[in-house]
Amino acid sequence: MLGVRREGVTEAATKLQKEGLIKYARGHITILNRTGLEQRTCECYKVVKKEYDRLLPHSIAT
Repeated sequence: MLGVRREGVTEAATKLQKEGLIKYARGHITILNRTGLEQRTCECYKVVKKEYDRLLPHSIAT
């Protein structure tokens, strides 16, 4: 779905796990530090999240 090879996902997940941001095991990801993870993203994350929240309000999405 991301359009990248599995090795690329594993490499990125390993780096994020070493930084204590996620736990990654056998294809399952647990977010340990959401704030830290958001700080690692590009500015596009905030734009996409704002639009997602606008189109799918929490009262409907939950």
